[in-house]
Amino acid sequence: MRTPLILLAPLFLAGCVDASASYAGDGNALIVRAEQERFWSDQVTLHVIASRLPDCQRQLALGTLPLGELEIELFANGGDLYTLRAGERQWQVETQGCTRVAAPAPAASTEPLGAFRLDDRKQLVFEPAGATAAAE
Repeated sequence: MRTPLILLAPLFLAGCVDASASYAGDGNALIVRAEQERFWSDQVTLHVIASRLPDCQRQLALGTLPLGELEIELFANGGDLYTLRAGERQWQVETQGCTRVAAPAPAASTEPLGAFRLDDRKQLVFEPAGATAAAE
């Protein structure tokens, strides 16, 4: 009786999103991880791993986001400060100590670096800024 249930288990997990993509530059790295815990859920849990080796590396929780809105823009704010933005939500992460800035402040100069998006295979990919314009 258990054998059919074990064989059906992959079908329940097949629709879930469990993916990550990374951005690396100037000795810093940001890895965004999106995880859909149940295939019937329309929410994904987001984490970012901020890294500046050998000084620090830390995973930071960003919260949940509707699966349909999973497009996270990445901006450089100068120095080791980065802004991640998904619609109206935004988070700031600094890689000097690998921490999340509690209250994101508007920065005087922001440089768009790209965006984290789901592709057709439900894999999270990082597309550098200007990559879509260059492809057209």
